[in-house]
Amino acid sequence: MRRLFGAVSAVFLGCAGPLSAGLVDVSPRPELRPEMARDTVDLQRVAMIRSPRPEVRPATARIVPASEQISTSNLGFQRWVEGFRRRAQAQGISASVLNSALRGIRYNTDVIARDRNQSEFTKTIWDYLDSAASPTRVRNGKAALRKHRRTLEAIEATYGVEAEVVAAVWGLESAYGAYRGDEDVIEALATLAYDGRRGAFFEKQLIAALQIIQSGDVAPRNMTGSWAGAMGHTQFIPTSYLAYAVDFTGDGKRDIWSDDPTDALASTAAYLKRFGWVKGMPWGVEVQLPRGFDYTQANRRIQKMPSDWARLGVVGMNGRAVPDYGAASVLLPAGAQGAAFLIFKNFGVIERYNTADAYVIGVGHLSDRLKGGGPIQAEWPRGDRALTFAERKELQQRLTAAGFSTQGVDGKIGPLTIGAVRDYQRARGIAPDGYASLRILEDLRRR
Repeated sequence: MRRLFGAVSAVFLGCAGPLSAGLVDVSPRPELRPEMARDTVDLQRVAMIRSPRPEVRPATARIVPASEQISTSNLGFQRWVEGFRRRAQAQGISASVLNSALRGIRYNTDVIARDRNQSEFTKTIWDYLDSAASPTRVRNGKAALRKHRRTLEAIEATYGVEAEVVAAVWGLESAYGAYRGDEDVIEALATLAYDGRRGAFFEKQLIAALQIIQSGDVAPRNMTGSWAGAMGHTQFIPTSYLAYAVDFTGDGKRDIWSDDPTDALASTAAYLKRFGWVKGMPWGVEVQLPRGFDYTQANRRIQKMPSDWARLGVVGMNGRAVPDYGAASVLLPAGAQGAAFLIFKNFGVIERYNTADAYVIGVGHLSDRLKGGGPIQAEWPRGDRALTFAERKELQQRLTAAGFSTQGVDGKIGPLTIGAVRDYQRARGIAPDGYASLRILEDLRRR
């Protein structure tokens, strides 16, 4: 498994029920697709991009009533289910489990609608962080820490992951258990596997979900989660659950679905430990850059000890060198006009949970706030807006046409596009921060 869908297994920070009705923030989790590699994540915003689908030629197209579409889909879906039964049995799923899990499931049109209506979802880093570390989320997180102090202390002692970090993941994934998802996971995964756009991935998740049921950890209709199969307090996908979930309560089940979040929170800590969490090391530290800073140094591949960065003028917000926690890189999530961070190994560990920089900063910053830290001090370029998917593709097209090739046009702002933006900025006498902003696109349009 390359990445979690946005979560891991969970531990017990739990709520016996939702925290203060009316005072719960919905999870702002970016829900990046598991197959999205780190180098395709847009550093300015969180964006869900759907793949182009074949279109019916206008000459042969006809309007199909929704009822007919659903009926046809259900017939095809049921035929697919019968074929899937044979494949699942060949992989060791028993007939009794298949009968109980697949009984009554139907082609879920709501799941398909949600899967296909994501291409234009964009949010700037500052808007995302406003939600991720909102006063409500911080307040509810501190209440959850107090309520489950002993459980979280035990988890921290076992896995070496700070209670506030586990709580921050919980807060972003499900608003401390208030929004765990109520979709039937088997039906949702079967629908997505049948749909075919990412059928192989979702069929793999469906087999894993059936293996979980066969293990006795949960009954089929109690296996609920998001429309895309992420489950429980910290939103594990089934393959991640099989690999990393733990039974911290000792009751013989790895239960991430119930109101008791112990197993879910412990599983999250186990996951972070598995990928190298270093206790006592920050995910990142906000820093100030010197006048004339070489923005080409803001690169994940360039790592220096904080004391070495300090000799170049990169210091903490208190004006002093950041302690030497380990090698660090400079990250500018909103370019030269926004906040700057030195990021450490633990940034990459959180990134294994979700590849979006916004998500990692959100978890890290929320955990800092839960420890008593203050808001991010730098100003964000709040007058900017996120580029749409069409604008990101236009940016790539115009950069390439201007002689700064992005090596393809896919609407994803990865290292190649960032490098092309930097080269263009240098050529135009602009600070080469690599930030794919509306200003850069407008400058390209004027050429």
